[in-house]
Amino acid sequence: MGHTILVLGLLLVIATFLGRAARRIGLPTVPVYMLVGLAASPSVHLIPIDLPYEEIHLLATIGLVLLLFHLGLEFDATAFAKNAKSLIAAGIVYIVINVGAGFILGMVLNWGVAEALVIAGITGISSSAIVTKLMIEQKRLYDAEAPLILGIVVIEDVFLALYLAVLGVLISNDPNIWASVLRFAISVAFLTVLFIIARKGSRLISRIVNEKSAELFVVGLVGLALLLAGAAEEIGVSDAIGAFMVGLIVAGTNARHRAEKTITPLRDTFAAVFFIGFGLTLDPARFGEVLVPVLVAVAMAIVTNLTAGLIAARLQKMSVFSGLEVGFILLSRGEFALILATIATAAGLDDRIAPFAGLYVLILAIVGPLCATFVPRLWAARVEQPAVDEKQLERV
Repeated sequence: MGHTILVLGLLLVIATFLGRAARRIGLPTVPVYMLVGLAASPSVHLIPIDLPYEEIHLLATIGLVLLLFHLGLEFDATAFAKNAKSLIAAGIVYIVINVGAGFILGMVLNWGVAEALVIAGITGISSSAIVTKLMIEQKRLYDAEAPLILGIVVIEDVFLALYLAVLGVLISNDPNIWASVLRFAISVAFLTVLFIIARKGSRLISRIVNEKSAELFVVGLVGLALLLAGAAEEIGVSDAIGAFMVGLIVAGTNARHRAEKTITPLRDTFAAVFFIGFGLTLDPARFGEVLVPVLVAVAMAIVTNLTAGLIAARLQKMSVFSGLEVGFILLSRGEFALILATIATAAGLDDRIAPFAGLYVLILAIVGPLCATFVPRLWAARVEQPAVDEKQLERV
């Protein structure tokens, strides 16, 4: 245990200095954390230390829970309810375009129908953790595009319950469709109950989180987030959506601002562990054999994300620039892709799926934040430039 703590501390210190350097040139910290983890992974060993991911898996999961909990705190449920129809439509459009394109790519690769369905999920679903961290880091939670981006993330997570149920039936050796239907029904019921509590039960939750002691407040807050996130996971819903719903519930209480201030240091620390752990799981040894399919998938993801972002923005009567921002922020792929790769491996599907998922995630987890940071700025500068030139010409 002492060795694990020592090594994790060393990686966090390294990530701190590299993250500080990245910040100075305007880069996000998410890819820095992942590259630190990758450098320390057993297959790369650029940083000569030994830290199996299994030893920090729990801490990484807590990081994911706290990220999504904070996302729920910042989510404007009232604004979402006012535009629920158009936001749901935008979310469905995003899923259909990205997941549909991923399934077509999987069929073209000719690895198998079940494999194509897995690839559809790997290539089509955004990383809630990276999207959340990126929006927090770039202070975009209050932008005009934020409700649309967060709405799509929530709808994606709800979609995952149905997707995983269908996938379980297709890749299982002993498919039981009724058991999957029951799991899906329970998942929907659980989410419905949480949503009702978020809308109507703020007084009850206030009694739980309305604690004067700073120590007991943060203990109760984290405990509540972990409790319902774990319950969601046990029931068959993503722990991410469970954590998000807890944040949504607390956001409806008078403890919202206190919770935001209190949870931020914990969120940032555990999130760093999550992304470092993410890098530790990647194995580049087999990346070569799937390089071409991955590059095709990355190019496809950029096109489909921008297309879906533009359509979603149009449904919300937003500008082309807003559509580009939505598409680029949602471009990153992450934790869910690796979960799917693990499921596929356990089910005995094509063994190329695991390296495909690893390389695909690594590229988009780096390219996504970089595009979200710099491309909209370049686009804005390009759009503004002609107007300046015209004025100069008039003066001449």
